[in-house]
Amino acid sequence: MSLKEIARRAGTSVSTVSRVLNNENYKCSDPELAKRIWQAAKELSYLPNAAARALQKGGTPVQETEQKPYCFDIFLTRFPSLDQDLFFRELYDDLKRELLKQRCLLGKLLTAPDVSALFQTSPGISGKEKRADGLILLGKCPSELIAPLRNYYHHLAGIDRNPTDFDYDEVVCNGTDAAVTAMNYLISLGHKKIAYIGDCSYEARYIGYYQSLINHNLPLDYSNVYPTSQTRQEGMQMMQVILQKNELPSAIFCANDSTALGVFDCLKKHRRKGYIPSVISIDNIQESEETSPMLTTIDIPKKEMAHHAVLLLLDHIRGGHKDAVRVELPCRLIVRESCSWCAA
Repeated sequence: MSLKEIARRAGTSVSTVSRVLNNENYKCSDPELAKRIWQAAKELSYLPNAAARALQKGGTPVQETEQKPYCFDIFLTRFPSLDQDLFFRELYDDLKRELLKQRCLLGKLLTAPDVSALFQTSPGISGKEKRADGLILLGKCPSELIAPLRNYYHHLAGIDRNPTDFDYDEVVCNGTDAAVTAMNYLISLGHKKIAYIGDCSYEARYIGYYQSLINHNLPLDYSNVYPTSQTRQEGMQMMQVILQKNELPSAIFCANDSTALGVFDCLKKHRRKGYIPSVISIDNIQESEETSPMLTTIDIPKKEMAHHAVLLLLDHIRGGHKDAVRVELPCRLIVRESCSWCAA
């Protein structure tokens, strides 16, 4: 299907459609327009012309194959909406571009209720529903869903900040390492009283937090630990709780950028005189460099994770490997304005 039809449905120009779909560095100024373009592309099963792409890059024209393109569903494991976790929303966008790049089709975006309903239906009965060729899991999947998922989808790949012991391909960026990197930076700036806001239930980032305190001979004070499900709203609420205390932490370590954005929201509305804590988090979403101050964070390589997940699925489908493969990518510290030396 041509770009012209997508442009017609989305109400924009062909050049804008091409930039949104095929230029991974392009940021559309109108999110709703970008959403319409991607929706139209999905409805029309759009795939880029491989031969034209090769010519544009100065390469040898690629021969189009007759084989039908593979289609992959995506399972958002922890949240009912991408809007609740900005990291996975950006990762989903990267996956859409990577699937296009590999000439694959984007299937359904599923949440936990969708997956449960999926197991109760038989695909293909109506002649309209078609089972996808594989499934990409965003986040840690509940263990009880693994077996039925493997029966329904023969090819699985997971993307997360934490590795699991499940028997499917994974692309991870170790959350413990990311947390240790963040904590080591705060401690290098002289911070000793560091609060943690985030998930504490078998969570790698929390493990990295308390391991860092122990490694630097700093006490683990549970009054500085604030369990949340790592949303922006809860980040704001927990920062309000912190501000009510007599002894304030000099630094706040947030398990993800969404939580840190909530911390900033609170500090803008309810500042205590003379109190400006250092704030650091994990993810490096786009909004982290648009805050004031700009957020110091640990970069999780979302584009590379999407790339490897799609390649693993394709390799598994084509028989390139049978045993589960784990690809672990490194994190890196992004120093911006939200952290400073501790005077005390």
